[in-house]
Amino acid sequence: MNWIILIVAGLFEVAFAFCLGKAKETTGNEMYLWYAGFVATCGISMGLLIKATQVLPIGTAYAVWTGIGAVGTVLVGIFVFKEPATFLRLLFLMTLIGSIVGLKAVSH
Repeated sequence: MNWIILIVAGLFEVAFAFCLGKAKETTGNEMYLWYAGFVATCGISMGLLIKATQVLPIGTAYAVWTGIGAVGTVLVGIFVFKEPATFLRLLFLMTLIGSIVGLKAVSH
């Protein structure tokens, strides 16, 4: 169950990065709503990370959390914000995913 909590925490990390990207694209009240979304999703992500690290090893949990956030944010950048999807970028993204899976596999 704690691994599921950690994965959800990582997805909320992606959500707060998405909110930052949308806030950058907007102005006025809409920008402040995106920043409010950032604060809310950041708080949820951190709260879930805290819950998961009460059982999981902190080093592994933090690395997996940031890895999920990094991979998800790159994918959001490519698919939502139209960032380039170059061969090397995708290669290193696959390397990062492999590292996350490896950490999960060797952790108890």
